Amino acid sequence: MLSLDPQSQTYSPTTTSGTDEFLQTEILKALWSSLFPYTLSQHRSRNMELFYLIVFGALGVIVATMELSKNNKDRINTSSAFNSFKNNYLLVYSLMMAGDWLQGPYVYYLYTTYGFGKGDIGQLFIAGFGSSMLFGTIVGSLADKHGRKRASVTYCITYILSCITKHSPQYRVLMVGRILGGIATSLLFSAFESWLVAEHNKRGFEQQWLSITFSKAIFLGNGLVAILAGLFGNLLVGSLAMGPVAPFDAASIFLAIGMAIILSSWTENYGDASESKDLLTQFRGAAVAIASDEKIALLGAIQSLFEGSMYTFVFLWTPALSPNGEEIPHGFIFATFMLSSMLGSSLASRLLARASIKVESYMQLVFIVSSASLLLPVITSFLVAPSQEKGGSIKFAGCIQLIGFCVFEACVGLFWPSIMKMRSQYIPEEARSTIMNFFRIPLNIFVCIVLYNVDAFPITVMFGMCSFFLFIASMLQRRLFGVAERSRQDKARELEAEPLNI
Repeated sequence: MLSLDPQSQTYSPTTTSGTDEFLQTEILKALWSSLFPYTLSQHRSRNMELFYLIVFGALGVIVATMELSKNNKDRINTSSAFNSFKNNYLLVYSLMMAGDWLQGPYVYYLYTTYGFGKGDIGQLFIAGFGSSMLFGTIVGSLADKHGRKRASVTYCITYILSCITKHSPQYRVLMVGRILGGIATSLLFSAFESWLVAEHNKRGFEQQWLSITFSKAIFLGNGLVAILAGLFGNLLVGSLAMGPVAPFDAASIFLAIGMAIILSSWTENYGDASESKDLLTQFRGAAVAIASDEKIALLGAIQSLFEGSMYTFVFLWTPALSPNGEEIPHGFIFATFMLSSMLGSSLASRLLARASIKVESYMQLVFIVSSASLLLPVITSFLVAPSQEKGGSIKFAGCIQLIGFCVFEACVGLFWPSIMKMRSQYIPEEARSTIMNFFRIPLNIFVCIVLYNVDAFPITVMFGMCSFFLFIASMLQRRLFGVAERSRQDKARELEAEPLNI
């Protein structure tokens, strides 16, 4: 006779003959399978699939509700000329970001298919961040001097060449591709924004309207486009089985289309196009601007601390959610993160539309919340007993962390349009691209150090470090708020005193 343990789904033998025992075992197996067609592990897996869907669905409903429920207070009345200008920029920016997002999920995977190990791949990634650090400031200065439109076209050409190198399995060729990709990244995060701010001011649009373009650019480029690019890349590599190079070829096409629009519809603008200024003079001028204006220096430190933590998070979230090799849907989780980012950018558009709310004020809270969200892996390591089970679906601690990571991504969505708004207010036009790339130097050093030592520290230590950096960013943001308020008060007193002087 056999007795069935429903929890373990094993059978305990009692007294019976071998043949009868075998028959009874098969009968009990059939009976159990008919009553409970899924094992406990399968039920747990299905529950986890439901958890992912609930989180994604809830975020989707919130984002849709926020976008559809905007009233006149959340919207800014603009002109048709501005709307045409804004839509042109958003189209170009979305195409540029599509070219970037299509590559991201497949870079590491492509290198592994060429047979490279973790160490070699790490060196390739370090080369990318290193080139962004070394050449970024130079190309930023060239953009200010020779034109932001030319710099944007250079981004397209450089990134297309980087994509072409992915067809070669030769390590040296791939290294050249990473260096080109690093240069392109510096241009992406400086030339386009610099062109937008200068062109916006040149056309005489209201300063507050810039926040509309910023928030929409992040909502589309860092949210919706990222999700669609992930799905399209999965279609090319998975469903159509076109190989891991296919997303890079698709990225080249999007970049080429965007370049054609830039060439046909954008006008050129400059920072300081004075022929008497060489690169060294531009560097010196940018350094003097940072050193002489506390607001610019604080803004650079805040940006480096937040973006450094953000890029570190990109490398840490997968091992945090699957410490024992758990099977997690990476693509679906990535899409969930991007939806969270859309939620943040949607909230930012509401905040930036209200003149009574200062960006320097609410960003203090954003940094505090982001610091707390990245502290969750440290907290759960103490409060939740670690599971020793290998494989399977995501564990309870992972579910908690996933929710915290979604909160962090919402903070990322809030951060981008808000930091763009502050940069447009504080960074001088004549050296905008140069200064913005100066800010990326400490960022790239930080990321290179983290990548080089990623296996040297426990993952909880890395998250604790990121949380601490974000807390420091909140303190610096508080300082920036105070300095900016004093600067506004001083300007107001000067305006009041002008009639008396006359």
